[in-house]
Order: sequence, then C-alpha cells, then structure tokens
Amino acid sequence: MANNSSIEWTDATWNPVTGCTKVSPGCKYCYAERLARRLAAMGNPRYRNGFRLSLQVDLLELPLKWRQPRRIFVNSMSDLFHEDIPDEYVRAVFEVMNRASWHNFQILTKRPERLAQLADDLTWSPNIWQGVSVESPEYYWRIPHLKQVPAPIRFLSLEPLIAAMPQLPLEGVHWVIVGGESGPRRRPIMPDWVRAIRDQCRSRRVPFFFKQWGGFNSKSGGCLLDGRKWQEWPESTHAQRLESTAC
Repeated sequence: MANNSSIEWTDATWNPVTGCTKVSPGCKYCYAERLARRLAAMGNPRYRNGFRLSLQVDLLELPLKWRQPRRIFVNSMSDLFHEDIPDEYVRAVFEVMNRASWHNFQILTKRPERLAQLADDLTWSPNIWQGVSVESPEYYWRIPHLKQVPAPIRFLSLEPLIAAMPQLPLEGVHWVIVGGESGPRRRPIMPDWVRAIRDQCRSRRVPFFFKQWGGFNSKSGGCLLDGRKWQEWPESTHAQRLESTAC
C-alpha cells in the first residue's frame, strides 16, 4: 500500500494512517477522499470506515520490507500530524523511518502547528523530508512553523494552487512543488501563477518541481511549462542516489 506510485515526485506511498478531515480551501475537492470512497465501494478492507481517520497498525513496518531504495510519500491518504493521531503513534512512524535509512521519506501536512509542537521529540534522520501544503497566500502562516523543524530537507507543496503566490517566504526552504487541481470540479490554475513561482525559486536558488496542470484527471494537462519539464530536486545524499521520476 502501495509499492509504486504515479505521483511524479515520489516512487511509492505508505499509509500507516488513512482518512482525514478538511482544514482549508485546498481540501475542498480532496483527491484522497474521492479515492477512499471508490475503494470503500470496491470492498477494500482498509476503507471500511470510508474516509474516517483509521490507524493501519499492521502497515507500520512495511517500508522495512522494501529493500530497494526509493522515495516514499508518507500518508498520501491522510495527514501524519492530524490532531486525532496519538503522539506515540507519530513517534512509532518516525522510528520506522529512522530504521529504514536506505529510503527517503517525504511527509506533507496542513497542520504545521502540531508538527512544530512535536518536532523536538522526534528524531530527524537525514532521510526524512518534511513539507507543508500551501494553496494560497492566506496560508503562508504555515511556512514559519515548517522552518522551526530540524528536518534536513524542508519543502512546500503549492498544490492545488488556487491563487497567485507573490513574495513567497523561501528562506530556509529547500524545495518547492507546484501543481494544479484535478477532478470534475477542479479550480483553474493560471500559467502566470506558475511562472511567477518558478522565477521566485530561480532567483532564490530553490529547486522547483512543476508536477501538473491538472484537469479531469491528474495527467490530463501534462506538465510542460513554457515547452519544457521542470523537475528539479533538492540537494541531499539520498536525493543524489535515487533516480528522478518521469512526468
């Protein structure tokens, strides 16, 4: 769950937790919620509770069984720093990531306050990258919380991008991912929004990764910006030894 991923900036997903609750406009048409409903309708036992938060305890040690190094998106179907996940369970997830040193783990949250509260009690080994999702300038406040975290790689996921992002506070940020929304009720993304973010990243020497334009499905619009792919990676020992994924 799942050994391979179609998400461009990762290789695999690992969901020791499934289900979540909405906290901001970026959650409005949540892809994970739509997928969970489909999986529940198909009888998948992991989603017998639909999209209600569920600890998948038997999956905690799954990355230890994957011997080939890979980038692993942690909780693509949830948020590791959700308020209803016990502190000890978050620590257990980190213990597995610390042990599985041959992988890169990529964590994203929309709950940076809790992330910052727990950060000092967690072990941030070099293979753990931490990011926050920021969908509009209204949520720039999430970024200072991220900067308190002693993760070796701190990154922003500007997806779904639903507004222009002027004057991004990029100090202390090592990577920026941008993507448009997908799904039948997707909100539009403007090319000039993406170009402006790219240019801010280039001027600050922050790697820029454009994931997708979005559309009815995530691949509908492709990922070319001004005629080329932008798939830059942060510098780290782990990033350098893992092959980049293709668009």
